[in-house]
Amino acid sequence: MRIFSWWTVIVPVLAIVMLAIGWGRELSSVLVTLVTALLAGAVLAAVHHAEVVAHRVGEPYGSLVLAVAVTVIEVALIVTLMIGGKGNTETLARDTVFAAVMITCNGIVGLSILVGTLGRSVVSFHAEGSGAALATVTTLATLGMVVPNFTTSTSGPEFSPSQLAFAAVTALALYGLFVTLQAGRHRDYFLPVTASGDIVEDKHADPPPARAALLSSLLLVVALVAVVGNAKLVSPTIEHAVTTAGLPLAVVGVIIALLVLLPETLAAVRAARRQRLQTSLNLAFGSAMASIGLTIPAIAVASIWLPVPLHLGLGAVHIVLLALTCIVTVLTVVPGRATLLQAGVHLALLGAYLFLSFNP
Repeated sequence: MRIFSWWTVIVPVLAIVMLAIGWGRELSSVLVTLVTALLAGAVLAAVHHAEVVAHRVGEPYGSLVLAVAVTVIEVALIVTLMIGGKGNTETLARDTVFAAVMITCNGIVGLSILVGTLGRSVVSFHAEGSGAALATVTTLATLGMVVPNFTTSTSGPEFSPSQLAFAAVTALALYGLFVTLQAGRHRDYFLPVTASGDIVEDKHADPPPARAALLSSLLLVVALVAVVGNAKLVSPTIEHAVTTAGLPLAVVGVIIALLVLLPETLAAVRAARRQRLQTSLNLAFGSAMASIGLTIPAIAVASIWLPVPLHLGLGAVHIVLLALTCIVTVLTVVPGRATLLQAGVHLALLGAYLFLSFNP
């Protein structure tokens, strides 16, 4: 992998400079545009440097480094918007996590199958590994975002403190168990396969030198600080723009999820082009799992200081979309083979979710 590009070094530094310039002052429209662009660039740079560090330390720690970095970005964006927002931001964490689930399980999966089937009629993958990942995602999503609607300790779609603690610990435990098994005794279930079912060992480049990994670690910290700070600067503008446009606040969650998941989406598409659909599915389900399994516990801790309650329970329409997504994805994963039709179904579900988010 290419360790450094000029933008991965310059953008985080420029983002920090812009943070220093804009902190504590009202931003003009030009500065807001510049800060937003640097914020997006800092997110991409942070993920790149996290991948470099992950490649250096190897598995399973590499997956944890990347997942933690992405989670820090997601949580930072959520918390800063919840603290700085003036509207009803108590559902922002739920909206962002649910958007991540829909984008990964329908968008990334559907797009990867679409790209993989462009040159052939069928693409193959491990049903065992993808099925285990999907089962974990389904369990985490149901426990974290459906069950709160049916508990009676508190009114509304939220957990009581003890219930939230249980959900957070369970999410962390399931995510940790999955990562351990994926990198350990069940590693073969997550390797790419040929159409005949033969396992294809991914060829990895040599790990980056220690000095390069150390520099990436420093730039990763710089990029994360830039993301957190610049998100704080533009959070009022983002909410105002959504409100002015007459859109639901849930759209903010969609924007955050799209921004955070952009690198994983690009990586999944590249893998699908190389006929490594299993790698694409690993990225899709792994991203969904990390979004729930790490973000909800982090938000649970942050909720102690948040000025608004934490509503995690989904609305009726979103519960239907989640259930339909789980059923369709099971039918996609179980055969271990997928065609263009499965891609179309998943992308249609993503389209329905995005349309209903903007037009509920």
